Amino acid sequence: MMNKASDFLRLLDAFITTYLPCSVGASPNTVKSYKYAFRLLIEFMYKEKGIEADKITFEKLDYITLTEFFTWIESVRGCSASTKNQRLSAITSFSAYAQNRDFAAASVFRNSVNKIPMKKSQHKQRTTLTRQEVTIFLALPNENREIGLRDKILLSLMYASGVRAQEICDLTVGNLQFHQKAATLNIMGKGRKSRRIGIPIACATPLKQYIGHRKISDKPERHIFSSQTHEKMTVSCIEGIFKKYITIAQNDNPTLFTAGSYPPVFCKVKVHKIAMKKYISLPA
Repeated sequence: MMNKASDFLRLLDAFITTYLPCSVGASPNTVKSYKYAFRLLIEFMYKEKGIEADKITFEKLDYITLTEFFTWIESVRGCSASTKNQRLSAITSFSAYAQNRDFAAASVFRNSVNKIPMKKSQHKQRTTLTRQEVTIFLALPNENREIGLRDKILLSLMYASGVRAQEICDLTVGNLQFHQKAATLNIMGKGRKSRRIGIPIACATPLKQYIGHRKISDKPERHIFSSQTHEKMTVSCIEGIFKKYITIAQNDNPTLFTAGSYPPVFCKVKVHKIAMKKYISLPA
């Protein structure tokens, strides 16, 4: 029979590498977040308790130790309440997984985790752009330059569809279906849940022209948007694009764009044709 230390590491490895991505269908970002939560836990056990990773047992992860861990990530690591809750969710999920596979070893761990409450946090109201700000914002990229053209189509598509940055990164030519008066995006979102989103002709037409411009219309596996160095764009790249044009918009329009911080997403703003038609004109 394996010792308790190897039980913990063995189950943790299976949870991260197999259970989350294969059984749950968790996104790579979720797996990365969960993995980091346990990296912090292992770091805490070593730095604060003098216990190396291969000596960690479920019994050592009792209520007092876990409480000290969450205090540590807030006071020493500077985690916010929402981040602390994310770490707790990861550990809670693993405790259920571990208990179902080794009840005797993981029951103390599971019971200890269940006693730790989520921390109340203030929900920040999402910043939105007004219709006037959207019109100004979408007009900023210079479509006469390759990068500007990409940015204009990307931002317009995000506005028309309301999809998340990661979903834009994952979008391929094969995920699109063009119709006579619109287009449909097949999106794979969080938890590997798929959904279909329609976009209006005012966005669909320049998007189709852009795909033709890139000469990838017959390549369903190709990603719609690429960075200057990679075929598939990253979330950080989209965040950088969004921040770039928000900064320009704020400098050019001091009385507008005054919210201060804008996430790379358009919220609670209805699509209007002028934002698409007036400012997007691609070569045939």
